[in-house]
Amino acid sequence: MSHRCLIGVPMGDPAGIGPEIVVKSIADPQTYQYGCVVVTGDQKILENACHFSNIKLTFNIIENLQQIIDKPGVLNLIQCGKINYDTFKNGMIEGQCGQAAFDYIKTITDLALAKKLDAIATTPINKESLKAGKINYIGHTEILADLTGTKDPLTMFQVKDLRVFFLTRHLSLVNAIQSLTPERVCDYAQRCHEALIKLGIENPRMTVAGINPHCGEHGLFGHEDDDILLPGIEMARKKGINITGPKPADSVFHFALGGGYDAVLSPYHDQGHIATKMVDFHRTISITNGMPILRTSVDHGTANDIAGKGIANPISLIEAIRLAALYAPNFKS
Repeated sequence: MSHRCLIGVPMGDPAGIGPEIVVKSIADPQTYQYGCVVVTGDQKILENACHFSNIKLTFNIIENLQQIIDKPGVLNLIQCGKINYDTFKNGMIEGQCGQAAFDYIKTITDLALAKKLDAIATTPINKESLKAGKINYIGHTEILADLTGTKDPLTMFQVKDLRVFFLTRHLSLVNAIQSLTPERVCDYAQRCHEALIKLGIENPRMTVAGINPHCGEHGLFGHEDDDILLPGIEMARKKGINITGPKPADSVFHFALGGGYDAVLSPYHDQGHIATKMVDFHRTISITNGMPILRTSVDHGTANDIAGKGIANPISLIEAIRLAALYAPNFKS
């Protein structure tokens, strides 16, 4: 096993498409080329996903990682979480699904923290099921931050060679802009720089996307770019960070995709999300930096409306596993 990247994958919400994309990913020959995958989840639900997806896999139920069978077509599973199969139904919001999804994440995270896994690649969980199960987190990032003792994880999206960081996450546009300060811009520039180096990118070249049209045209369309972003960028440059900007958001992502920059720092949520997902929705992967473990993730939801129908696309999970394997050696160094 020493020459093979070992990647942990929690099954996700049992009632969503997580089980389906897990079995489809394990069955895909590409996944085996990237590394060896171990899953935390429920055997019966995964077997049912194989059935309605017309997938054939051999299940290897293990209690420790020494029992892994590293062969194509084998799903190495650590059974955990509790599901009442009498009430369970695909596509339904249930507290037991939220609790089980949390158990899968905790089990895989504990293994990663113990350095028994090289990385984890997570599948979708459902916020409503978490709430119904009295799991008091709003999502994966918050769960992982708590489990790993990380104060403020740093989210990066990657699609092809386009990498995007976010100055703010789930805030209204007004609140996101109001929360920005030059000091925050400088702090994030430093953190993004360090994250890129940890991922193996030497002397990262970064830029910042503007907030207003044409970066405000020196006050004609707003002052935030000149009053907040530019001073923060200049502060970061004085600290030795290779960063430019702000650059007009209607073009900067295009130039970054073409190799002009190693990463773009986006001031608010939808700006960077739209830019990456328009390149390739299914291959846009979230990478959580700043934690003691490497985590990649699909960037889509549980899709309860199609759960159990065998039509879910596994490309995002396959890509998340690929990037986990790609970055794991650098992350450890």
